[in-house]
Amino acid sequence: MGEPDLGPLDLAVARLAAERAVTGRVGPSTQVPGSYRLLDRTGPVAGGRPVATPSGRWTITNEPNTGGTAVVTGASSGIGEAAARHLTAAGFDVVLGARRVDRIDAIAAELPRARAIALDVTDQASVDAFCTEVGDCRVLVNNAGGALGLEPIAQADEENWRQMWETNVMGTLRMTRALLDRLIASGDGLVINIGSVASFERYPGGAGYNAAKSAERAITDVLRMELLGKPVRVSEIDPGMVETAFSLVRFGGDEDRAAAVYAGVDALRADDIAECITFVATRPSHVDIDEMIVRPRDQARAHMVHRRKPESDS
Repeated sequence: MGEPDLGPLDLAVARLAAERAVTGRVGPSTQVPGSYRLLDRTGPVAGGRPVATPSGRWTITNEPNTGGTAVVTGASSGIGEAAARHLTAAGFDVVLGARRVDRIDAIAAELPRARAIALDVTDQASVDAFCTEVGDCRVLVNNAGGALGLEPIAQADEENWRQMWETNVMGTLRMTRALLDRLIASGDGLVINIGSVASFERYPGGAGYNAAKSAERAITDVLRMELLGKPVRVSEIDPGMVETAFSLVRFGGDEDRAAAVYAGVDALRADDIAECITFVATRPSHVDIDEMIVRPRDQARAHMVHRRKPESDS
C-alpha cells in the first residue's frame, strides 16, 4: 500500500507517528516540529489539523480548545457575569466566585454546568475554602478588582489605595497561587488576568488604580516567564471604557457622577470583553494570546474620549 496523499509536513508527521508507534516511544502528547502536537485519538484536542497516518492510530487537530473547569472571580455582575455566561456556552464547566452569593447563585441557576461558591479574594481563608470546593481547574479568569475614588495624590485616601491593592493585586496573587498546581496538572492550563489600559496609561486622579493595575500587569508578565516550559498559558486582557457598575463603585454609589463618565460615548459592554475572554480560552493549546487591548472606537487613550453632543445641543 502506498503512502496517503499528504502535504510535506503532514507526511513527515505521519511517518513520525508510524516510526514511534513501532518503537514504542510515541505517547499521548509527543512533540513534533512546528506548532503541531501528535495526539492519540482518545487524547485531548490541540494544535494542527486532522492527518491520516499509515498506522491509522494518530491524529492532530486544530479544533477549538474547550472543556474542563473554568473559574471566574468577581462573577456577580459586569464582565465576570458575562464571562461566566459565555464560557458556559462555549462548553466549559464554570465556577462563579464572588462575595454577593445571592447574585452568583441566581446566575449559576440559569446556566448548565455552573456552580456558585462564596469568594472574597482579599481574605486568604475565603480563597482557601473556595479552592477546596473547586476541585480540578483548567482555566482561571482573575476578574475581581476595581477602582475606588478619583482624588489627586495630595488628597489620596489611603484606605481606598489599600483596598484597590488587595483586590487587584493580592487577589490575583492569592487565586493564582492557590490553583496553579491544578492548572499545571490539567496538562493545558490557562490564566487570564483582566487588567486595564490604566496599567500603562496614567491619568490625573488615577494614581491608586494605575499603581494597582501596573502591579497586576507585572504579576502576569513574570508568571508567564516562570511557567515557561510548563503546560500553562498566561494571558492579559486590558479593557478601555466598559459600561458596567465600575464607575458606580468608584464613586461610592453616586449615580449621576457615574453616568457622566459614559455620557455621549458608545462604550464597550461587558459582553464585548466576555467574547474576548472566550476567544482566548478556546485557542489551541500552542497558541498563547499574551496581551489583548480592547477599547471602544470613541476612546483613543484612557483620558482621551470622543463625546457626542446631545441632540438638543446640535
